[in-house]
Order: sequence, then structure tokens, then C-alpha cells
Amino acid sequence: MKAQSVPVTRQNINSLRAFWLTALTFALLLAQSIVAQARPDSFADLAEKFSPAVVNITTSTVMAQGTGPSPIVPEGSPFEDFFRQFRERNEDGDRPRRTSALGSGFVISEDGYVVTNNHVIESADEIIVEFYSGKELEAKVIGTDPKTDIALLKVDAKEPLPFVSFGDSDLARVGDWVVAMGNPLGQGFSVSAGIVSARNRALSGTYDDYIQTDAAINRGNSGGPLFNLDGEVIGVNTAILSPNGGSIGIGFSMASNVVTKVVKQLQEFGETRRGWLGVRIQDVTDDVAEAIGLEKVAGALVTDVPEGPAAEAGMESGDVIISFDGKEVEDTRGLVRQVGNTEVGKTVRVKVFRDGKTQTLKVTLGRREAAEGAVPAAQPGTEDDDAEEPQQKEMLGLSLSAITNEARTALNLDADTTGLLVTDVDELSEAYEKGVRPGDLITEAGAGMLKIAGIAEFEDLVDKAKDAGRKSILLRVVRDQDARFVALPLEEKKKDGE
Repeated sequence: MKAQSVPVTRQNINSLRAFWLTALTFALLLAQSIVAQARPDSFADLAEKFSPAVVNITTSTVMAQGTGPSPIVPEGSPFEDFFRQFRERNEDGDRPRRTSALGSGFVISEDGYVVTNNHVIESADEIIVEFYSGKELEAKVIGTDPKTDIALLKVDAKEPLPFVSFGDSDLARVGDWVVAMGNPLGQGFSVSAGIVSARNRALSGTYDDYIQTDAAINRGNSGGPLFNLDGEVIGVNTAILSPNGGSIGIGFSMASNVVTKVVKQLQEFGETRRGWLGVRIQDVTDDVAEAIGLEKVAGALVTDVPEGPAAEAGMESGDVIISFDGKEVEDTRGLVRQVGNTEVGKTVRVKVFRDGKTQTLKVTLGRREAAEGAVPAAQPGTEDDDAEEPQQKEMLGLSLSAITNEARTALNLDADTTGLLVTDVDELSEAYEKGVRPGDLITEAGAGMLKIAGIAEFEDLVDKAKDAGRKSILLRVVRDQDARFVALPLEEKKKDGE
């Protein structure tokens, strides 16, 4: 029997298309169902597997009594005898007493290294680590890092200990499931679950990189691990945001990619060793970028270059660091973290924007901890000669004066300090809005950050900026030896009535 051919019509094509769309929809629904079934119905397996590596930490500290402020009683006062007798009756209360605190931690190696928060064990005389089994061991401090609030402890056990591993916190996405474990409110081992609420949170530290989560974190959870569903530690529970001290669903865990670098250094050196560039910096704003001709509002603006690695490499105040060791610099926070994570002694390429073009400097990094411990030399004063009548000028909302010997003495300035002294600021001006105040020094100005010796030079720089079509001019402002950059509009705002 000969098969009959089916004519190709628009109706047949539409029917075939509808069939395949239906099949595709069914396949997608089936795939979603399989994925949903792959997710755990509970976190019991994860808790059971990794809880032996989570520990409770108890610290005790001897505190001296009677160190607080005593009431001041005037001699001859009728209360003098009363307070003397009160102190005599309570002499025993001046004896030292031992206080205790609770926190959490987790074992990261079978030979007994334990990670927790620095604030959990800070100033402790004795640290006891209690395991899930109830066994207790005394711990010693290997090293601490107050900047990230991380501490590394060590216990000596007769047998290998259960431990957990760190994961890559950069892979955690907002909305991912996470599990927190620890010792909340001293109640013993506890598990809470939630999601990653936000990433890259900064609280107060220079190296902050917190994962925000709504997994319940309470007092006593500090130092405990934050797990992903693979059982990897992606954070160390550190802080909560709460008006009443309890969890309201806003907790913070220091990202594991920060913690692992700190732990590695503490294990190797007993302390942190962060790279140091040797500059003071501020963020680049829209008006600063316009004032210096920088196309992209990014990078770190160098406000000062004290003696150190950057100065030796030829970096100057007014440079904008746009690239560090091959990576673009978005802002000051990013640069600080990049430098801190770089090996001490490494020579890196630093690309800067200067005078309308870029150039690359080679900088050999120092060690931040050593630099922070150095005490800067005191600035010598100068003898006061006959004071001269200063040259005055009002512009850009500022009253400016040349620096006299009298001003040098009052402000403790070096004899070779140049610039203009701000003697007054119009409170309706943008200069006032941006924080310029009487007593500040303007030491450099313009896109090329040229040093200012007098008012005539400053007026010339302002005129050149106007001729170049600039809307603002960049000033380097120094106060109490701290420098920052301020961009002021070249056209002053009209006051009411003008």
C-alpha cells in the first residue's frame, strides 16, 4: 500500500511548533523539579558531619578591683567619715576577681589549629576549648589580627581532630543558602540557617569584607563558622546589627578569602605582614576628575607621600593611582586591600595619572605593621622675626594670605613651607560646604599640582584653568599635617541679593 503524503500547510507547521514548545516546557519543568529535589530537605546531614569540628571557647581574665573612679569628698566634709568607713568595710572587695566570657570557633587542621575572633580571646589569661563531645583542652594563642578580628589558637590533642576546610567566599552569591554554627548566648552547640543577604560589606576596618546573612547570629556565635551547602567555611561569624543585642536578621561574617590569608601568616610568622605603599590617599570624585582632566571617575588620589617606598619610586602628591600590580584600582578601599594582600618586599608596577598622561612606577613594598609602629620626627619650630603685613586676597569664597613668620610659629610650620593661609571662609560658599576652614593651608593647585609660593601664582593658576575651559580647580589643602584634595568651582555662586 502506498503511503499517502501529508501536504505542508501553515496549520501543520503551527501544530508542529506547538508540539515542540509543549515538549520543551515539559523538559524545563522536569529539570527544575530535579534541581529542587537535589536541594536538601533539611540541614541535618551537614550539621551532623561538621559539628565535631565546631568548638565552644571559654576565656577567663583576672581583673583588679577598686580601679574605677572613687568619689571625691572634700576634706572636712561631713561625708568624709562615712566614705572612709565604707571603704574599710569593703576592703576585701579590692581583691582581684576572675571573669569569664564565651564564644565559638572551629578546627581547621587535624593537629589542632583553631580559628576564632580576636575579640573573643583578647586579654584572656586562660582559654579553654570545648569540643562537641564534651572534651575540653587548654589553648594557646598563636597570633591575632585586630584589623580583621581574627585569632589563631592551638590545642594539643593525643589523636587527630576532626576539622573543616575553607571555601572560596568570592563564589558565594546573594540568595545562596548558608548555615551558621556556634555557641549562642552560652546555650551550647546550635545551628541556624539563612541566605547570603549581601556581599562586600564594610563596617569599620580597613580590610573589611563581610558577608551579610540573615542566619541567626547572637552573642556567643562570634568566631563560629558560616558554611555553604558543600560544608565549606566561607565566613567567620563576627558581628550583628541590632538595637537590642539580639539577632534581627542582620549578621556579618568575615569573608573566608580574607581569613585564609591572615591565618596563613599567623601560622607562619605569628603575626600579619601586609604590604605598604607609603601614601595617603582619598577617593576620586566627579569634580576632582573634571579638575585634573581624568576621564574615568576611579582610582586613588594621592594626597601626601611621606618617606617610604612610594616616595623612593618617584610618586608625587596629586598623582592618581589607576592600576596596581596589573589590576585596575576602583577606589581607596580597593587599593588598600590590594596593597595589604601583596607580599612584603615585592616590586610592583604602579600606573599613575599625572599632568594629563599616565606613567608607570616600580615600587618595592614595605611592611605596613613596621611603618605604623614608627614614630614620626617632631617638626621644628622657627624663630619669630619682625612680622610683615601679609598680602590678602578674596577668591573662590576664601580669604587668603601669604604665610608669615608669625603664622609659621603659630602653626608649627617648617621654614621652607610654602603656600597660602586660609584666614576666612564664606559660609555660603562651596569651599565651606566641602570642609575648608580658617587655618588650613593651600600648598598646591591646578591639574599639574603646582606648588604655590604666593597669591599672584595662585591667581595665575586660576586664570589658566579658566582659559583651559575647566569648571573647577583642584587644591591641596593641609590641616594639622594631614593633606586632602578639594575641587572648587571657578565661578562662585551668587549670593542672595546680587
